[in-house]
Amino acid sequence: MATYTITLKNCAFYAKHGAFEQEATLGQRFFIDVIMDVEADEALENDDVASTVHYGIAYEIVEKVVTQHRRNLIETLAKDIAKALCAWSPQIRRAEIAVRKPSVPIPGILDYAEVRVEHFA
Repeated sequence: MATYTITLKNCAFYAKHGAFEQEATLGQRFFIDVIMDVEADEALENDDVASTVHYGIAYEIVEKVVTQHRRNLIETLAKDIAKALCAWSPQIRRAEIAVRKPSVPIPGILDYAEVRVEHFA
């Protein structure tokens, strides 16, 4: 069985995730990376979009998960994205999700906090 990888890098969304009240009130930007290991089926041979995982639809699923329900932990957010993608398409054998939060409410200087979650279908 052949597989290939589809990657969506640095998808940006505005949402209200976080454990603190000001995060729920004000919201902030979140950046998401998606790596999907996909079962090839006929896509590598027939050049037909219907044979692959449509990454435009995958993006819409990520957006829906990120923006519809608030979560305290970015770990939970990453897991929910991975599970939603694997549930949507049986061709996705594995989804690895990274969630970056640049506006971290801690007394320190850093670019972002990041969590990575891997889910197998």
